Amino acid sequence: QVQLVESGGGSVQAGGSLRLSCAASGYSVYGYCMAWFRQAPGEQRERVAHIGSNGDTIYGASVKDRFTISKDNANNSMYLQMSTLKPGDTAIYYCAAARGISCYSYQYWGQGTQVTVSS
Repeated sequence: QVQLVESGGGSVQAGGSLRLSCAASGYSVYGYCMAWFRQAPGEQRERVAHIGSNGDTIYGASVKDRFTISKDNANNSMYLQMSTLKPGDTAIYYCAAARGISCYSYQYWGQGTQVTVSS
């Protein structure tokens, strides 16, 4: 059974930083596509960033140059380093994982972790 557990969310002032973690069990982060999504109140879920099976990364325009996605095969975890946070980054952040190398759909999801950025 695949489980994805996010941690690291919290409240921070604008300009601050947070590091989200996604610990996987029953699933190997190596060799598959994984992503971070977020959903703000009243908004649709949006993909923040993904990291492909080969380590290639893609970022949403609103977070590019501020967020960094990474994977640690040894710890079987994925991370999202968030810097220069803005109030617009306030959302629930979800970890997602694909069954294969495609980054177009994700079959496994975590429960989410709340990030709140105050001005």
